[in-house]
Amino acid sequence: MLKASAMYIVIVIALVIGLLCSSLIVAAFFYRIEYQKKFRYDQLDNNLNSGINILLAGNDTSYSSARTISLFNNGADSVTLKRIFWGMYDIGTSVTFIQKDSLYKTFSIAYNIDSTKWAALYLIDEERPVSLSGKTAIIGDVYIPKAGITTAYVDNKAYQGDKRLVIGKKYNSNKTLPLLSEDRLAQFQQLINANHSGDSLLNHIDSLKQSFLLPAKYFNFKKKVQTLSNMNLSGNIILFSDTTINVDSTASLNNIIVFAKSIHIKSGFHGNAQFFAKDTIKADSNCRFTYPSCFGILRFDKPGIVPAQETIYLGNHTILSGILFNYEKIESSLKPMIDLGKGVKITGQVYSQGIIRTKDSVEVDGSVFTSQFLYQNSFTLFQNYLINVTMNSKALSPYYLTGDLTPVAGKKKKVLQWLEIR
Repeated sequence: MLKASAMYIVIVIALVIGLLCSSLIVAAFFYRIEYQKKFRYDQLDNNLNSGINILLAGNDTSYSSARTISLFNNGADSVTLKRIFWGMYDIGTSVTFIQKDSLYKTFSIAYNIDSTKWAALYLIDEERPVSLSGKTAIIGDVYIPKAGITTAYVDNKAYQGDKRLVIGKKYNSNKTLPLLSEDRLAQFQQLINANHSGDSLLNHIDSLKQSFLLPAKYFNFKKKVQTLSNMNLSGNIILFSDTTINVDSTASLNNIIVFAKSIHIKSGFHGNAQFFAKDTIKADSNCRFTYPSCFGILRFDKPGIVPAQETIYLGNHTILSGILFNYEKIESSLKPMIDLGKGVKITGQVYSQGIIRTKDSVEVDGSVFTSQFLYQNSFTLFQNYLINVTMNSKALSPYYLTGDLTPVAGKKKKVLQWLEIR
């Protein structure tokens, strides 16, 4: 006969085996759930990237409003796509979903540089040479007047740069600048002329972040001067004003757009935004605008009887990564100006239909397209003189992307920034 203790051992062993078996069943159940979940999310990720590639590959205007499509017509691959105008760039949104699971990405879209049109300097031919003095350096290909390039003695300074004058190839420029994109300008004009019935008060807001998956948040200050201070604005936000917007150094701006008659940015400001004005944009000294910021003067109407000179001014030692440009549809008697203070550094592009005025130690890592240069000392105004100025197209990152407004934009679209990811 078996001892009674043997029965207890059998029961214990059976219990252990039962626990192990049930554990294996539960583990297999949860493994299957996690496997199915991972499979769905892998499928979602593939669909999401397919949607992004669709937005990058084409120019279909039907995506200006959200559009849901089936990628492979199997009922489990729906993706909602949208591409909207966002100043110099476009914003794309791709949202994909299976049952209750969803993923999305919002991103800005820009263009590669067309190397056949790229240059460190493009100066139109007004039948006068370019004169270099001091520690001026031009690195990269240039388009200059047929009169050529020479050295000069100004402010008791002789030319001290490379004996080649231009470290790159030299080509003859035309009498006019390469044109800005008419399609992008038309989008700017449409947005500016639209009737925006947004909020008129912003002072009570400390922080506002608007997703690009939601409709744009508009603020229209009309004829009331507005000062942005002690606030954080980020994302899908557009500010309008028929007069002046002041931006204090205590304001934090990230990827928003500002339209006004004039914009004044106080000394010490750090941020990222696109600023567009009809008359004037002024940034005081020691400001820093991170990539991809933009300053643009846009004038589509006729100049007044006494036209004001459209001006972009960057104060001493201000740094900007992005694009500066001016545009007037109908030329006025006063050419638009981009005025660069002492020690200003620009990483990107400068495009001026009119004049670029420079002071000592201005540096542009990228390209400059202009009709004329001015340098002024205490006694004399010099035309097409570059004194202690650096223009270096080779110093610009090979990953730099531009907006299709500029004449050097290529045809290939790429992701500029990932803005929102889930």
